Amino acid sequence: MREPTLIILAAGMGSRFGGLKQITDVDGHGHAIIDYSLFDAYRAGFRRVAFIIKHEIEEDFKRFIGKRMEKYFDVSYVYQQLDKLPEGYQVPEARIKPWGTGHAVLCARGTVDGPFAVINADDYYGPSAYEALYAFLTGERSENEHAMVAYQLRRTVTEHGSVARGVCEVENGVLRGVTERTQIEKRGEDAAYTEDGEHFLPLSGDAPVSMNCWGFSEGMMEELYSRFPGWLDEHLPENPLKCEYFLPFVVNEMIREGTGSVRVLNCHETWYGITYREDMENVVRHLTQLREQGKYPERLLD
Repeated sequence: MREPTLIILAAGMGSRFGGLKQITDVDGHGHAIIDYSLFDAYRAGFRRVAFIIKHEIEEDFKRFIGKRMEKYFDVSYVYQQLDKLPEGYQVPEARIKPWGTGHAVLCARGTVDGPFAVINADDYYGPSAYEALYAFLTGERSENEHAMVAYQLRRTVTEHGSVARGVCEVENGVLRGVTERTQIEKRGEDAAYTEDGEHFLPLSGDAPVSMNCWGFSEGMMEELYSRFPGWLDEHLPENPLKCEYFLPFVVNEMIREGTGSVRVLNCHETWYGITYREDMENVVRHLTQLREQGKYPERLLD
């Protein structure tokens, strides 16, 4: 069995945050959130990593992150380019928005040749998430079985604005579908979402949500590849400048068709991320507490 690869989506520039989140110091020791992710992944057993980046951030990313990690991992760099489309398709005029998480992973086709995990570069998932993913990807499973790490909604929201989350329907530990809610706001221990910006509907804080933390058998890369042209045909005419090929869309299709199943790996970690600049203080405080508790050393993979 091939060793699993950790694919890290690091091409986003963090427009709402106002800077390059991937290399922002979060602990006063020069570590970014991605350093904690890589440390946790290494402890869990991962030894291969593929960074999905853009050429515009390549120099900074390699200097601050990539070169250090080459001492610990078999590192690949993959570039999410707007014009990386199937033959016969062109980038719509005036389009600047990336094609989404499904496209980002698809860019690694030909580089990643076995089972793989997917995470966001600017999200803190916690050690047990990587342990669960590595155990799944190296364990017994069918070729069309995949996994998703699910978090409780209340452990993923921010005090500083709305967030987008994939709210999951789970039955007997198996994912039945993911519904994207693009405007969720914290309401005490629970939350509420809106579709029109005015009317809010309640969401339980216990609701399982996807934080883009996946484990895929190797066949998923071909699923993404084979479905992309049809998705372009459907969505380009109606929304050429902003439509996005998201991973959950493909997962939902596979579940509906019965061509793939997704095991839900429940995670009781608290997710931390920097959606807004105001979130930084909370992230720094949490990581400081974890270091003080001895869960991380002062220096990580340096």
